[in-house]
Amino acid sequence: MVFWFLITALGSGLIGWNYHLKAILSNTSTKTNHVAITFDDGPNSTFTPQVLELLKKHHAKATFFCIGKHIENHPDIVKNILDQGHTIGNHTYSHANSFGFFSTENVIKELQKTNSIVQNQTGLKLNLYRPAFGVTNPNIARAVKALKLTTIGWNKRSLDTTKLSDEAVLKRITTSLKAGDIILLHDTSEKTLIVLEQLLLFLQQQNLESVTVDSLCKIKPYA
Repeated sequence: MVFWFLITALGSGLIGWNYHLKAILSNTSTKTNHVAITFDDGPNSTFTPQVLELLKKHHAKATFFCIGKHIENHPDIVKNILDQGHTIGNHTYSHANSFGFFSTENVIKELQKTNSIVQNQTGLKLNLYRPAFGVTNPNIARAVKALKLTTIGWNKRSLDTTKLSDEAVLKRITTSLKAGDIILLHDTSEKTLIVLEQLLLFLQQQNLESVTVDSLCKIKPYA
């Protein structure tokens, strides 16, 4: 029983295990020189516009997993993200610390609320979902299945929201980086901006290109 509980707890917190639901973590079969840079927790009025400028400067595309309440507050930034050829996805409405304890019904409400906001603002129906904190469980799995969403994980976690230095974060990403990888960043800090610029230069040096995650994985971003 203790072993089962431990495995279930780890499976809930480690999206890469695909324990409760299947998430796309990378595209190991890609025949291109592409990777996918993804950003969580925006849009942020201070940092997302700067992220967009860096991506534009380096001719890179990315995917932004947006929190619904931030989309409500910054519709202009969402429009800019889309106008510049990037993709957006659902990252819950509230990103509540207790999200992992929500009932299936409440998870569905959160995801539907974000989808409705985006559809009202842009006319797009989101198909891509990234769990808040990367947490999965049976309730979240049932909600995702009910809404027919595609779950996107990552195989390169930067830890850019921790106390790690920008040098350490960049090293985590670039060590053994290869075509088909999905990189997790957050458009919420100055440190990430520093890391992003260095990462984009690194990609150019390695003849790698950042594309949207739907392009990398050949999936539909919008239903």
